[in-house]
Amino acid sequence: MKFLILQHTSWAEPGRLLLAALDAHLIAFDVVRVWEDWIPDFNDYNGIILLGGAPNVDEEEKFPFLVEEKRFIKRAIAADKPILGFCLGHQLLASVLGAQVGPNVKPSIGFVQGHLTHNGREHPAFVNLPKILPLFKWHSQMVLEPLPKHFSLLATSEQCQVEAFSLAQRPHILGMQFDNQAALIEDIATWLEKDWQWLASFRSLVVRPADMLADAMRLRAQIQQDFFRFFADYLKIIS
Repeated sequence: MKFLILQHTSWAEPGRLLLAALDAHLIAFDVVRVWEDWIPDFNDYNGIILLGGAPNVDEEEKFPFLVEEKRFIKRAIAADKPILGFCLGHQLLASVLGAQVGPNVKPSIGFVQGHLTHNGREHPAFVNLPKILPLFKWHSQMVLEPLPKHFSLLATSEQCQVEAFSLAQRPHILGMQFDNQAALIEDIATWLEKDWQWLASFRSLVVRPADMLADAMRLRAQIQQDFFRFFADYLKIIS
């Protein structure tokens, strides 16, 4: 099995938990930095992973690579290729599928409590997860409700209505607003260092790095266990 991973920002690399999960299942992968590389043919891969990053989905003039990436995602969906989107990847996937993306009520940064919906508890990639689970967040945009009828809402939180969705009858096309694949303290420390200007741009938001890193340490075992269970079950869907 081999995955194509699309990266949107230099510091937002595949997280340590994602890399560990890929390694544990002996999955090969190629990482494409979309702002400087061509996106290859998806037919050479068993699935596609869309990472997060700095752009908003509508900033095509500022980030021209978004135009071709959206076309690529549309073609992959039409071919029924498995797609897993995190954060910006989740928003791009939702936008291409007809949902609206816009500002969150307020930026959602750090760890929050997520809740699986009824559909989420029945989704084969979430079925072995607890109904209430920690989510690591790093965004100020979100997928807006109401969702198109062909969407299935899987998870929500007080900070964001659409934390996860999949397509009805197509559980292998899945988006998640949270970044649990990069929720270890080592990744978070890098994000805090590299994305500090973005964090500082929110005047009403107070980010306490020490508290965030302490939360990462406290939640490390659970998030790691949850992510490995999730990824193993996602692989069962697409294998």
